[in-house]
Amino acid sequence: QVQLVESGGGFVQAGGSLRLSCAASGRTVSRSTMGWFRQAPGKEREFVSAMSWSGRSTYYADSVKGRFTISRDNAKNTVYLQMTSLKLEDTAVYYCAADVSQSGSMWYGGSWGQGTQVTVSS
Repeated sequence: QVQLVESGGGFVQAGGSLRLSCAASGRTVSRSTMGWFRQAPGKEREFVSAMSWSGRSTYYADSVKGRFTISRDNAKNTVYLQMTSLKLEDTAVYYCAADVSQSGSMWYGGSWGQGTQVTVSS
């Protein structure tokens, strides 16, 4: 069983940047599609981004495309989410997920971290 620990969340002004990290332990995730989801207050958890195990394929929600970049370091068992040009609507708890899969337009995570809060202020 994999354990995922997110870090890097915090408070940032609109237009600013943050870099989230997700460290995996318990097993290697080097062969796992990894991803990020987020949940804003009063809303359902939504897909943000994913990256295939090789790093060759990346996926982004339309709302973050061009502003967020996912990356991974398999040697460190870690995945990152670089967030730039942050908007008020990016405020949410961000969750890292392992063993991410897609079915049609839906994305699913197999294992989850505890989440890290990102708050964007004006």
